Amino acid sequence: MTAVPVVVCPDCDGATFTLQPCRCTSYGDRFLADDDGLGARREAYRSCEQCRGAGSVAYPCHRCGRRGRRRAQLVVAVANLDTGAVASHQVVPGGLDPHRDPAGAWVVDLSPRVRELAATVGAVVDEADVPSLWLDRQWRPDLPATLRHELEAHAIVRADHTPWRLVLGRSTAPTAVGAAARLARLCALADLLLLDLVVEARRQGAGFGWAIRYEVPGSPVPSGVFSSCIDLPEAVVRTDASAALNGLAERGLAAPARLLRPDSPRPPVTPAVDVDQLERRILADCVDAAGGDELPGAQAVWRDGRWWHTTLRAGAPVEVLTEQPTGQVVRRLRVPVNRGYQPPDPPWLGEPVDWRPCPDCRPPSRLRTCDCRLGGRPADPDCPHCCGAGLRPSALHCFTCGDTHRLLRTVAVTVTDLRHRVVHLTWQAGTPEVAPLAATQPNGRPVVRLPERYRLGSWSTVLGARPEDLADADGGHPIGKDLRDGYVTLPWAGADPVGEYVRHAGRGTAAGRLIVVAAAPDAPPLTEVLRLALGLDLALVVGVCDLRHNAADPLLADGVSWSVEVKPRDAPVHPDDVPYRPSLAAALAWCVECLTDAVAQAAPTDPTAPIPVPWSRPRELVVDPAPDLLRLASRHAGQAVTVRFTRAGCTVHRHDDDGVRLLAETPDLRDLRLT
Repeated sequence: MTAVPVVVCPDCDGATFTLQPCRCTSYGDRFLADDDGLGARREAYRSCEQCRGAGSVAYPCHRCGRRGRRRAQLVVAVANLDTGAVASHQVVPGGLDPHRDPAGAWVVDLSPRVRELAATVGAVVDEADVPSLWLDRQWRPDLPATLRHELEAHAIVRADHTPWRLVLGRSTAPTAVGAAARLARLCALADLLLLDLVVEARRQGAGFGWAIRYEVPGSPVPSGVFSSCIDLPEAVVRTDASAALNGLAERGLAAPARLLRPDSPRPPVTPAVDVDQLERRILADCVDAAGGDELPGAQAVWRDGRWWHTTLRAGAPVEVLTEQPTGQVVRRLRVPVNRGYQPPDPPWLGEPVDWRPCPDCRPPSRLRTCDCRLGGRPADPDCPHCCGAGLRPSALHCFTCGDTHRLLRTVAVTVTDLRHRVVHLTWQAGTPEVAPLAATQPNGRPVVRLPERYRLGSWSTVLGARPEDLADADGGHPIGKDLRDGYVTLPWAGADPVGEYVRHAGRGTAAGRLIVVAAAPDAPPLTEVLRLALGLDLALVVGVCDLRHNAADPLLADGVSWSVEVKPRDAPVHPDDVPYRPSLAAALAWCVECLTDAVAQAAPTDPTAPIPVPWSRPRELVVDPAPDLLRLASRHAGQAVTVRFTRAGCTVHRHDDDGVRLLAETPDLRDLRLT
């Protein structure tokens, strides 16, 4: 491949660093400063801990990676997941076809090139994320070629934050998502999970931002919400059940915990939803009916089989003090937003849950238990962090309560497949249970195992899922071995095992609600991802570790861990590249979610090295290597095994205590024979 143009980094002028105004200049030479939100530059803070009163700070240039030069090349690749075909186009100076936009500026639209590439590989793609390059005002088609190419190179460099862009498509267009059907499905799932579905419009500049989310009853209105959806149909199409559940715990940390009555009368069928009518009603509530004043927003809350409408109104300003890295303290006025009307409690909501204050944090401060008290030890008088107080400021959540500031005596557990099946459980502290001793921690604390109804792995099989598929509905994090198999460590012999189990399960949850998804992740087969990686001429790195021999030991991780990543062909295997996903499907789902970022990071870091421009014809799927990977893992049980698949074949590596050892190189994993 011919060399690509390399230009001096325009952000640092080749110096590899930039001088930028220090943050203290936003507030002036004051220890206690008011944040006016204007961002105007003022006098530097003389006692600043970052600039020492100079007013400017040198930062390494992140755009060029402290190299001083940048590559004037972009590559756009289109891949067909159904056939493995790949076609690419490189954007370099001299190869652009700019045109004037309505404002008279010269712009390079890459959408036609993407459509040509999609037609070449026979894929239907979404062109929403295809970038456009804006040329400098000095550019004209009649300029000398040298000057014209220089201006084009600077336009390309401005877009090199993603130098290698991957656009994925399928041979057939995906089924369009109907806004009405999607919203009705979200409403039905809210009734199934005993949650509120909140549809919100919030003023953003001259328009509105729309958001859809699940909440537990009693959750406060979150502040500082920003949404890129400009209307309700767009928000509905872009919000599935997982997206609506994300952040559920954070939104409901302060919500009151109450018992659930899943057997209470429920709406038989979710009625059809008129999205346009719902949108008009919410927008109408954004204006005060009495005085005609503009309100911050409005909400529609789906609860108990019907919509409840409410306005959003500004509350009393709250003063917030924030410590800055400069050593200053900034005072801000935050205006909370409250509901103008609270819907009545649903019939499935029961009595409040008993709780006691968390002993290891102090609301509303940032004081948390100091590390010197770990393991139940008394506070160290000589501790440099707390000076014997036992508490220290921390930006992390409280490990004991997860920042709910409450230790609940009851937790409501919901296990669901996010379709139509659900199981509601109630675990209460003080319930007498037979919990035999299973192991002893190194510090002498007993580990006991609770009966079957406390083991989420047993409930997953009831819903037709595997225990390793269990994940927290809020964020998708896998459920640990303790909750999956019913293990709990007691602080002392004779402690209440159910109470300790409830405290662990309810830590950091919304109103004591732990919602668990029992369903396999939506992921393509390993062979499809492998074919795509080979079509891009990259490496697919698959890691696997067999720990099934630890199944009977509650102190050790068990099962089979996986990792799947797309990396450059010559990327080495690092000792810390160990698998940690509980299943192959989970590893593949994460790989596909991060695929576009992984391809962008596969671009060479050396600006003089060109980005590959891969082309690949449709190819058949290879034989599934998963059985051979499991064979390798079982042969090296207890040790991580990493296999790198490239067009040239595959290499097998084993992670030992002293690093990574190359075990074999072979064109086909099926031909590998290890002793």
